[in-house]
Amino acid sequence: MPRRARPTFVHTIALRELVVARVVDVTPGLRRVTVTGDQLGSFTGSDGTTFPEFASEGFDDNVRLIFPYPGESEPVVPVYKDGKFRWPADPPALWRVYTVRRYDAQARELDIDFVKHGVGVATTWAYRAKPGDRLHVGGPSASSGRPEGYDWFLVVGDDTAIPAIDRLLRELPDEAQAEVYIEVAEESHRIDFPARPGVEVTWVVRNGQAAGPLLLQAVREAGRREGSMFAWLAGEQSVVRDLRRYLIEERGVDKADIDFTGYWRRAEVVALDEDPALPDPERNDEAFEKFHEMSELLPPLAIRVAANLGIADCISRGVRTAPALAQHTGASERSLAKFLRYLQAIELLEQEGDEYKLTETGEFLTNEAVLDHLVSGGVVSRMSQAFYGLEAAVRDDRPVLESVTGKDWNALRGDAAFEHKRLEDKSRFAQVLAEPLAKSPVLGGVGKVVVHAPAAGVHADYLTAGHPEATVTVVALPTAAEWFRKDIPVSIEDAARRDRIRIVEQSVFEKTEPADAVLIIDTLGQHPDAEAKLILQRAAASLSPDGRVLLVEDTFDPGELDEHDAELDILRLTLHGSGYRTEDELEAVIAGAGLKVIQTSLVGWGNTLRVLAP
Repeated sequence: MPRRARPTFVHTIALRELVVARVVDVTPGLRRVTVTGDQLGSFTGSDGTTFPEFASEGFDDNVRLIFPYPGESEPVVPVYKDGKFRWPADPPALWRVYTVRRYDAQARELDIDFVKHGVGVATTWAYRAKPGDRLHVGGPSASSGRPEGYDWFLVVGDDTAIPAIDRLLRELPDEAQAEVYIEVAEESHRIDFPARPGVEVTWVVRNGQAAGPLLLQAVREAGRREGSMFAWLAGEQSVVRDLRRYLIEERGVDKADIDFTGYWRRAEVVALDEDPALPDPERNDEAFEKFHEMSELLPPLAIRVAANLGIADCISRGVRTAPALAQHTGASERSLAKFLRYLQAIELLEQEGDEYKLTETGEFLTNEAVLDHLVSGGVVSRMSQAFYGLEAAVRDDRPVLESVTGKDWNALRGDAAFEHKRLEDKSRFAQVLAEPLAKSPVLGGVGKVVVHAPAAGVHADYLTAGHPEATVTVVALPTAAEWFRKDIPVSIEDAARRDRIRIVEQSVFEKTEPADAVLIIDTLGQHPDAEAKLILQRAAASLSPDGRVLLVEDTFDPGELDEHDAELDILRLTLHGSGYRTEDELEAVIAGAGLKVIQTSLVGWGNTLRVLAP
């Protein structure tokens, strides 16, 4: 798994209905809204579910604020069902994400700071908020603790990052060393931080200039302290991208030592005719929604060509004319000029004189997560090639990746570049399940644990940390085992815990040494029913007396039809010949393996843990 500089604490997701207690302008550009209510404490939902007290352990924790649509008095809110919140699709909930500035458990008060600029759903709500107004607040879903073991911190942000930076500086140990750079619209927007001998704060004032360039210049011109550095970056999406790129490419900072978040994105907002302080939801297309809608044949092909040529990356670095882009991408200038015109026509680019620049939508072509879906070497991109055989998969009910690419799923997993990147991606956020799973009473007193999971290293980390007597065997095929062998010494610092983790090269279809628990996570979906049954049978055959098979496998609820779930169903059909199983289908596989479910519980964010026994 990727090295984690900050420990993660997973919270039970809750939606709380709170009321405004007071509103204070911290500066002319920053308004603080304090909300309160009994639901900040532990409370019982309408279905009898008990939700824990509000908790915020990280300086940059965020919550989801849900607002009514313009002209409406009640917001569209998710419905809690079967351990999960179901988000409505038509109309969708109208929400924005904000930082937890302060939480006082004794007074049951939560502070949220709003930057006072422009037209926006949350901004205008804050302009108009008054004591007694209601607000629905969801989260935090997880907290990230302060990074430890660094000599100093580099903290960079704009106006929107002030709440997190203020909280960080108040929570840092007295001996902490930090350089802080904050960009604000004008001098009066500065706030006073507690004076600390090792912390130097530099304010960058825009005074009408564009957001970003001055802040990047200030960081470039800064002195460099000795020792190991951790960087925290937040603000406008493209500015954060450029700051992170500078630190990685010019200062040689390891990606794992940078935490970054794009809090907002430059965009033109169309206001309601009857209320110019509110955006018109029908005339403001979200950029990613526009991007997603480009799904007919030529737009998605053109988007992938642009990603593989690196056009957006070049433009974001200042290479903006057709001749210069041709030179940098190695493309024919004549052909590239035609292609750039097409990208302009579908609103990924716009032209000023001889130069091209990225539109709001085109900026997504510089996003690493998006590019993984688009570039030819990306993990998701390589799996998605199976869609080209969809007709044959539907006609014949079989996997089709080999007929399209010449490699079936097993051969693709044998490609080290693909498999290692897939495992890294799977491990990146696995702690949101691994941490609560390791704390489950089902694993109390466990001794020998066998783990079958793409993120097995993360689970081994939390299991050995939470169970001092436990030993963990990670079962993996050779290519995956190679990655785990390299990753575990990097991601788990405690040598004593590493000594309790063993990696065994074998398939999921083979028996292992006797174990108290065989943990199978996110695995059965890669196999059709007959193979999935065999996996469970072999796991059961590997149990010591009184041992249990522990299964965590998401299921598809057709009654709550979601486009992404339906897409996963088709992807698994074309890749594996399986599909995204419904609960009844999974239960049939379990029964077909000669096992029964003796206990179920919810772990993490609504994941079902099934305890199986013969």
